[in-house]
Amino acid sequence: MRNSSAAPSLTSLILIIVIALCSAFASRAKAQTPAAEAGRKPVVVELFTSEGCSSCPPADELLQKLDAQQPVAGAEIIALEEHVDYWNHDGWIDPFSSADWTHRQAAYTDLFKKDVYTPELVVDGQSQFVGNDERQAELEIDKAARAVKTEVAITPGKPEGKGSQRFTVSVGKLAGNKAGDVAEVWLAVTEDGLHSSVSLGENAGHVLHHVATLRSLHKIGVADAGAAPASFTGEAQVKFNSHWNSENLHVTVFVQEKKSREILGAASTKIKG
Repeated sequence: MRNSSAAPSLTSLILIIVIALCSAFASRAKAQTPAAEAGRKPVVVELFTSEGCSSCPPADELLQKLDAQQPVAGAEIIALEEHVDYWNHDGWIDPFSSADWTHRQAAYTDLFKKDVYTPELVVDGQSQFVGNDERQAELEIDKAARAVKTEVAITPGKPEGKGSQRFTVSVGKLAGNKAGDVAEVWLAVTEDGLHSSVSLGENAGHVLHHVATLRSLHKIGVADAGAAPASFTGEAQVKFNSHWNSENLHVTVFVQEKKSREILGAASTKIKG
């Protein structure tokens, strides 16, 4: 006869094994999660789009997916959706369009020696392709995430009254920069959750949704290639338009070379409404 007090029952053995496995999985997850998050490198993904372009909504949706799901291992995707104004003559005036974003796209067009078109995705200022090509987007983002990056940090200050806030920006020693080029420091404000009920033009009858819509973009300085450990430190006062929803705003800082257009590093922070 087997002595029940000397050996655990089958139920007890199963319970012990389950507890041990759960503990092991929990320890593994606890050990891996911080490392995985710390290993993500910022990659700036710009979409040049327009509400007047019938080919653009799929690209808008792709940018939303990339921003929300962050599907590329090792990459922190920072989205910038830039609405150009050259479609406004075709019946629908895009309320988020700006000639400034058209000019920004033109600088890339000159670099890549391509014709202007929408939708266009540009990854870290170094690769361009049709904006609804998900496979190409993930390949280029993965490639960009493997490159050396310049460290960028943004520290929000206290709000200065209604609609204004200061940010301290720090850029580490430049990495991956080219001799003879100028590393400019740019600050962008984007807004999530914007949408339009389009009544005219190629997208008439559709409701279009957007993410990370570019609201403002300003150069706040130049990084010093010979300086270390910080190539740039400074404060920037950001003014928010009263029509913007503060709960949906992000401030992004990126370092971009003037000639090569390569984005060397970036960081983004959400504004607390």
